[in-house]
Amino acid sequence: VQLQASGGGLVQAGGTLRLSCEASGSDLVVINDMGWYRQAPGVQRELVASIPRNGKGNYADSVKGRVTISRDNAKNAVYLQLNNLEPEDTAAYLCNAAAVLRNLRTVDLWGMGTQVTVSS
Repeated sequence: VQLQASGGGLVQAGGTLRLSCEASGSDLVVINDMGWYRQAPGVQRELVASIPRNGKGNYADSVKGRVTISRDNAKNAVYLQLNNLEPEDTAAYLCNAAAVLRNLRTVDLWGMGTQVTVSS
């Protein structure tokens, strides 16, 4: 079971990006909470946003009003819409998911990360 993220890139300040992340694997039964973290060099990993399987997203104060998290349970996918990007948003963005497997274990999945770079 794995997570595959995409959608990062280089944008100017004020620009937008949409990140996508999809879980796949034959042992996957259901995905519960999903989220996006980010990590810049020399900075502690930060939770950007999270969303339960059936509910609303929660956001870090630093991105409220600029970021929207959503998910498609049929696709085991989570998305992050980034608007009005700032240079401070530059980081590797990693998706995370709590996945229930066929053996009924819940595992914490991490994607490889997708780089977002915002130029001033």
